[in-house]
Amino acid sequence: MTQQPASLPTLPRRIARLLRHRWAEIGQRRVLPPDLLQRLGQRVAASERRHTGEIRICIENGLPPSYLWRGASARERAVTLFGKLRVWDTEHNNGVLIYLLLAEHAIEIVADRGLARRVPAATWQALVAHLGAALHQGRYEDGLTEVLAQVSALLVEHFPAEADGTPRSNQLPDAPVLL
Repeated sequence: MTQQPASLPTLPRRIARLLRHRWAEIGQRRVLPPDLLQRLGQRVAASERRHTGEIRICIENGLPPSYLWRGASARERAVTLFGKLRVWDTEHNNGVLIYLLLAEHAIEIVADRGLARRVPAATWQALVAHLGAALHQGRYEDGLTEVLAQVSALLVEHFPAEADGTPRSNQLPDAPVLL
């Protein structure tokens, strides 16, 4: 008889995870009302006037069933969405995805190679920890606003807007994506 690899979750764990992800859909409107999403979109737009980067916020209730069944991580999903939302497709390779997976209270920040090579991994980890603490306390707007300001500061430091005031093109939508 062969054993399953230790990395694969057992069937009961898979089912429990699937149910947790489906139930997460119920609470999304409570923690992310439409007016909050609108304010976050406005903050992204204001941020992007100060640098040449692009920031996307993506909030997902739960992973798709195919991800759950094969035991995929929130990081794997964030990287996939980084591509699907075209965050990688910026002129200076300086897009940033802020991803929340509500069902697992998971946070991922994915930075494109132009910015990632200039900012140490420890900085991104600190941002995730700071946002996680705020979300744990139920301070969704404060936490997202703070992490957005910190990501913006990194982009301003490494990719400031043109000094001559030339308006930049907005390459990606500013509104948060809800999945």
